[in-house]
Amino acid sequence: MQANSAEQYTGETPSTVLGATSGYVEGGSLMEEEPVQQVSGPTCFHSCFASCMDMYADAKTVAEYLDAHQDWFPRCALPMKSEAIGENGYAITIGRYGSFGYEVEPKVGLELMPQEQGVYRIRTIPVPNYTPPGYDVDFHAALRLVEVGSDSPQLANPMTQVEWELDLKVMVHFPRFIQALPKSLIQTTGDRLLNQIVRQVSRRLTHKVQEDFHNTMSIPFPKKCRKPAK
Repeated sequence: MQANSAEQYTGETPSTVLGATSGYVEGGSLMEEEPVQQVSGPTCFHSCFASCMDMYADAKTVAEYLDAHQDWFPRCALPMKSEAIGENGYAITIGRYGSFGYEVEPKVGLELMPQEQGVYRIRTIPVPNYTPPGYDVDFHAALRLVEVGSDSPQLANPMTQVEWELDLKVMVHFPRFIQALPKSLIQTTGDRLLNQIVRQVSRRLTHKVQEDFHNTMSIPFPKKCRKPAK
């Protein structure tokens, strides 16, 4: 993580979202509290996120689109860099972020597993010829297709809701100058930074997939859905 007195992320997420208040790094009271527990090993940061995206088509049409991830995933992942790994995997470079003078540019391998009874799962896989510099990522996501019948009084056509959940853990091996900081300060700052990045990237990716699906299938995309959540 990098920054003198603020957290920074140079991917798609606006830097203002990730700005830390001065109390995180300038508040002397945090450094003076006793006893101060210091980091002695890798630190685990954890984030859970859940969301839902509406696709204005039946579940079969949505499933056919999701199955062809080789077409839509590279487009929707932009501006993140993606490289194919085998038939169902991708190496994703998320962007550069950091705090307290420590900065990383995470790259993670993700496998988009074939669906099983309407459930799609995504998990971490190794990136060939790449050793993560000081961090490990454990990524698990599940997507479920829930079709809303055309007999609904609010819908003229079928709609499928793609409900998804993410469970993400990141283990970071900090250098010694970071380990000298209070453990609670590192933990709260890292958890907050990770949650903000996950929330921003997930919502933007969700909107891009929605838009790409409706454009690909030549299905009108309601205006109320066109503005990505912030």
